[in-house]
Amino acid sequence: MWAEHDLNDVATPRGFARDPDLVHGFYNARRAGCLRARPNAAHAALARLAGSGTVDLTLVTQNIDDLHERAGQGQVIHMHGQLLRGLCAACGARWDAPAVMAAADPCPVCQASATRPDVVWFGEMPYHMERILGALARSELFVAIGTSGEVYPAAGFADAARQAGARTLELNLEATGGRFDAVRAGPATEVVPAWVDAVMGGAPAGGASAG
Repeated sequence: MWAEHDLNDVATPRGFARDPDLVHGFYNARRAGCLRARPNAAHAALARLAGSGTVDLTLVTQNIDDLHERAGQGQVIHMHGQLLRGLCAACGARWDAPAVMAAADPCPVCQASATRPDVVWFGEMPYHMERILGALARSELFVAIGTSGEVYPAAGFADAARQAGARTLELNLEATGGRFDAVRAGPATEVVPAWVDAVMGGAPAGGASAG
């Protein structure tokens, strides 16, 4: 996706101020793709783990889709916002976004034509950081799932968890570096369900997970 679009044009506050129609068009296409998508086996496995009572699970996602919720996950921390939500840049109101948003759309609360997708752009502060850092400080096990480990602040979560005394595990197509105590490599649709099965079968786990 980023090979076809300059992130400075479609994923920054400056790009939105320069050409809001372009940015809305970009996210309208992403929203349509999200609505067509379906949760996969990894989403379903994490929802199963959360609902099992086996661990006290805090699920943090960098993704902006709703696939965790559609898989049955009740509590999800969306640190980069939600594609299916709208945000008023004038008054801060939030609402369920329509399938297609436009720069001229009025805010349903203040009526200002300042609506944007409720997503965190490059250069903006991620949402819920106090809650996330609190979960990391309390965690016994931190699991990173399917992330490049290059975008901060999420890229620093494993280190924060380790400093708090947690074990760290990476579930990814391939290892991203040496910051984890253990790595299980492979597609998320395979390694996540296998890990969840092991945890629910009695392997020790708990704490925070980001994926």
